[in-house]
Amino acid sequence: MSAGGTERAAGERAEAGGIRTALAGLTTRGRSFLAAGIAAAICAYVLGQSELLRVGLLLAALPLSCATVLHHTRYRVSGTRALSPARVPAGGEARVRLRMENISRLPTGVLMLQDRVPYVLGPRPRFVLDRMEPGGRREVSYRVRSDLRGRYPLGPLQLRLTDPFGMCELTRSFAESDTLTVIPRVTPLAPARFAGEARGYGDGHRRALALAGEDDVIPRGYRYGDDLRRVHWRSTARYGELMVRREERPRRARCTVLLDTRAGAYEGAGPDSAFEWAVSGAASTLVHLLERGFSVRLLTDTGSAVPGESADGFAGGGQESADTAGLILDTLAVIDHSGGEDLSRAHDALRGGEGLLVAFLGDLDEEQATTVAGMSRRGGAVAFVLDPAAWTRDPSGPPPPEEQHADRLHLLRDAGWTVVRVPRGAALDELWHRADRERSGLAAVAGEVRT
Repeated sequence: MSAGGTERAAGERAEAGGIRTALAGLTTRGRSFLAAGIAAAICAYVLGQSELLRVGLLLAALPLSCATVLHHTRYRVSGTRALSPARVPAGGEARVRLRMENISRLPTGVLMLQDRVPYVLGPRPRFVLDRMEPGGRREVSYRVRSDLRGRYPLGPLQLRLTDPFGMCELTRSFAESDTLTVIPRVTPLAPARFAGEARGYGDGHRRALALAGEDDVIPRGYRYGDDLRRVHWRSTARYGELMVRREERPRRARCTVLLDTRAGAYEGAGPDSAFEWAVSGAASTLVHLLERGFSVRLLTDTGSAVPGESADGFAGGGQESADTAGLILDTLAVIDHSGGEDLSRAHDALRGGEGLLVAFLGDLDEEQATTVAGMSRRGGAVAFVLDPAAWTRDPSGPPPPEEQHADRLHLLRDAGWTVVRVPRGAALDELWHRADRERSGLAAVAGEVRT
């Protein structure tokens, strides 16, 4: 929510424009009356008709008088805007409530209220407000919706003042504006075995809890200042010196989500394009893993991450997960294609890392497939590869050949990746479940112990 400032509908700020501002606000009717009056006055002068001159002066004086009176009218009107919610997923709706209040001691005339919104959010809303008594209030509302993610400004609010004869219209604007953030769609995902245990700590954490409780008890020698309540008497008796418990929290599981944003890797545009699917997939994965307690990191092909992200990523779990998810979704709301042509910078940024790697990739040539193959890691690597040919072809036409990217996908699988090919219009939750099955099958073949 945010509030707009007080608007003097025809107050001091209007003085700067002078009479030129008022004349510029003449409507078609006002200009017609003025032109007719001037023409009648000229004809009266040429023909010597005094009666026609009086008619011409009356026609010309009416719009000029209306403009002058409207220009010097001083309404003091305050306006506020309430946006609920300020962050919506693509395709969702937000409600905007406008509240106007007459804070002067004089009643207002009929006011036309107009809010400026981008064309992506729909038509520009306009409202006609009846006469407001001193201290009176009026409330109106409208809805906005966008299928395209992004950040869209709302406002400033505008008041259009008009005279009773419709000869002149003047517009006054408020100073305040708001921003609507349209984030990618987030698909709920089921827990996957390749993503570790429920709290994001893995098997070692469960064994530690079973043996020692919440504290990983590792005794060490007593140091001056240690709390005597931490003395571990069993170790003290065993080693013959005073020992205290040392608390070490188990390491939190980590996951890096790689989003390929290369413009050449995707074809098509719009809310149903391959790139938008990849952005939505990255958002869903990050939110899902955050809820499970993972430390997550968002990385693009340029090697850049979310502003404010630490070296270990954002920690999940607890009350900060919602704020972290909001920051990541705000970043993905405005992410766009990069000018890069390869994934080498992402490869360098991932060097030496650990934990799970989930990648959403566009079209890969042989060189880029080799680069991605080198990103595989022991913590697990899952790639969702979109085929631009399948996403941009005519649905009624013949399907693309299945062997088109087979060699490159085999290259990734040989390097240890779990590869899922993404067809047009595929549901992320189904592909996520498929990746879980394939990863579990590979683990069984390799003899890995997973729970």
